[in-house]
Amino acid sequence: MMKRLASSRFSDLATAVAAPLFAIGLLVGAASAAEETEASGALRICAAADELPYSSRDGSGFENKIATALAEAMGRKPQFVWFSRPGIYIIRDQLEMKMCDVVMGVDTGDPRVATTKPYYRAPYVFIQRKDTSLDIKDWTSPDIAKAKKIGFTPGTPAQIMLEKLGLFREHFNYMHSLTNFQDRRNKFTRIPPTRMVNEVADGTADLAVNFAPEVARYAKASGKVTLTIIPDNNVRSDGEKVPHHFDQSVAVRKDDTALLSALDLALDKAKPRIEEILKDEGIPLVAGLPRS
Repeated sequence: MMKRLASSRFSDLATAVAAPLFAIGLLVGAASAAEETEASGALRICAAADELPYSSRDGSGFENKIATALAEAMGRKPQFVWFSRPGIYIIRDQLEMKMCDVVMGVDTGDPRVATTKPYYRAPYVFIQRKDTSLDIKDWTSPDIAKAKKIGFTPGTPAQIMLEKLGLFREHFNYMHSLTNFQDRRNKFTRIPPTRMVNEVADGTADLAVNFAPEVARYAKASGKVTLTIIPDNNVRSDGEKVPHHFDQSVAVRKDDTALLSALDLALDKAKPRIEEILKDEGIPLVAGLPRS
């Protein structure tokens, strides 16, 4: 999901595809489970079962670790409610259905939910080999046009800027090759961040563009690529701003004001641990959080 223009993986794209059917009994069961969980003192965390580096059933996602740190700061037990479909559907199909109560890593101010104060701010980045001969620091760098292949995710700031530069069509087929040309109609098809990074590392592509939290773990593991923060001063051909830096918050349902306040307090308490997790993940962060 494009960050805001095309946001994190919790995109409004979820509303553009057919909604699944839910049984009445499932809804009743969810309400009962919520009451029992609240009484037990657990924190029910909506979590993708297979969406690394963010979240995984084995708990290795960096958002799983941050959620655990938050729950502990609140004196509550983390209870992950695993979701087997793509994470972009979690808000609609899990949080709003009261299957769980907290979603990690949502853009601050997302209008579908209530969001905490941001706990980090991350940028889109250029992914390049450390030994590259290209000099690419921002979207005005002339060497972008020299890149033989550029990896990017459709519907993101990268697509908008490549269209502005007249380079979108040139790299369109390569972009689709990253998903083995799977048909994206009426479904969400994720470009594996490992593949995007590895194809730059092995020389298949000269450049890739992605949201830093999506690729930082794999860039760090490869040892062959570097991440360059893209400045947040970009505009479309019509002059409209194209955001590249995004504040990340915890989301709850709009009417869950008590939980929202508790999470804000826990974020302050857990801040050192959260910073440690983000540093270990290798995510390049940017300054400028709008509120303390």
